[in-house]
Amino acid sequence: MAEMLARPPDMCNLRVSSFTKASAMNKKIEPIIELKNLAIERDAPIVVCINWRVDRAQNWVVLGANGSGKTSMLSAMTGYLAPTSGSIRVLGRTFGRADWRELRTHIGMVSSAIHEMMPENETALAAVLSGKFAMVGYWGEVEPRDRKAAAAILRRVEAEALAERPWRYLSQGERQRVLIGRALMARPRLLILDEPCAGLDPVAREHFLQFLDRIARSPGAPAVVLVTHHVEEIMPAFTHVIVLGAGRVIAAGPRAQVLTSAILSRALGAKVRLQRQRGRYALSVRATSGRVL
Repeated sequence: MAEMLARPPDMCNLRVSSFTKASAMNKKIEPIIELKNLAIERDAPIVVCINWRVDRAQNWVVLGANGSGKTSMLSAMTGYLAPTSGSIRVLGRTFGRADWRELRTHIGMVSSAIHEMMPENETALAAVLSGKFAMVGYWGEVEPRDRKAAAAILRRVEAEALAERPWRYLSQGERQRVLIGRALMARPRLLILDEPCAGLDPVAREHFLQFLDRIARSPGAPAVVLVTHHVEEIMPAFTHVIVLGAGRVIAAGPRAQVLTSAILSRALGAKVRLQRQRGRYALSVRATSGRVL
């Protein structure tokens, strides 16, 4: 079990899970992600004092309301936003001491930005293939072994029938599966999904979440980080949760310890009630009178 690295109370006012012997032992193992005292400031503080560690065999959810700092933390972690202070270590490399452009070839990324850049006429197979080269709109010769690998990944993401279908004819859910296949093409050790359910209708979202749960549990799967502000999207495959609020970490650690009504009420700035049934979560907001909305 790995918990968040805590700072002294006078420097960070955080609620974190207690350290255990297991977490101390994990310090000796190279983490997938390690953020220490991360701060990002432009005209005003954006992210303040974030300490976070992701170890092997862990799948994390980054949870928080809009404006909580999720996107900024993610941008800094992937080298697109320079931190003001603190340290960032991903896959054994430290920001500022390694080529982050090369590092990104080992990180699978699914985001709305990539979604919008995909060429309308590119087939699903070509889209997956482009992931090996971390490029959008693949051109050039295709090695037979690469085509075979891309076809195998389409099968893995349950989209084999879409191989020759152009991007413009794919549904939103199909596009998300293809983008995950594209991310897996580079055989990443880390897969980051930035609000992948945005734009999906309720049925398509549920189908996608069930698919995501299967992918995260599959043998040899990379560590998965899901960024969201919906507890309904937290599937059983996710073992840990970090909750952000106003650019700070409110809580981080094993899912069962962090996902509570009290913590989420603090994060969302409203009285909420968290319910769990059959491994899934739902959230309701309490009105000031005590009624549930």
